[in-house]
Amino acid sequence: MALDARLAAAAELCRPGLPVADVGCDHGKLTAALACSGLYPRVIGTDLRPGPLAKARRTVEQAQCQDRVQLRLGDGLSVLSAGEVGTVVIAGVSAQTAWQMLEAAPWVSDPGGPRLVLIPATRHDELRRWLAGHGFRLVCDRPVEAAGRWYAVMAAEYDGACRQLTLAQALYGDTGRWPEAAGYQAKQREKLAKLRLGTPDGTPAAREIDQLLKGE
Repeated sequence: MALDARLAAAAELCRPGLPVADVGCDHGKLTAALACSGLYPRVIGTDLRPGPLAKARRTVEQAQCQDRVQLRLGDGLSVLSAGEVGTVVIAGVSAQTAWQMLEAAPWVSDPGGPRLVLIPATRHDELRRWLAGHGFRLVCDRPVEAAGRWYAVMAAEYDGACRQLTLAQALYGDTGRWPEAAGYQAKQREKLAKLRLGTPDGTPAAREIDQLLKGE
């Protein structure tokens, strides 16, 4: 099962040997690829709407891995139980939708809870702030370009330590260690000019934005 660069990166971050959930599985390509890999005893694909779930079922059947897949209709993580999976993947939704799903499933913050693999469609910086402020540590933050767009593929685990991020930390995360960092960070910097227009001169926030715009 061929995956685009962002979904391939997500697949690499799932914990092997444990069940994995693909929340909002849509076409089911990631669900099928995970199942076909043989690395997971069970893959649970979920979606809010019957149409995409039917499409995912066809994808899974074509890949001949239906014996390792469960497809569930439901909202977010509501169709999963505490301790059921080792990894939860949420890809292709806004940052706000992702954290609302997580807030509705407090078991993700249980000791030894699942790894979260997240690919926000928008507002990467705000998702990083939410994770840091709610006790999640980023174990991977990888910039990926797919179909002409830049994505951040994040893996987070709960450790209970709440953190405050600087603007630079929220904007770029830990992407600087990857070869693709320059392209991703240039795209992220494009947001700063608009943010600067609404920030009063002389404030610490304005100075931080100005430094980032200068590339410092």
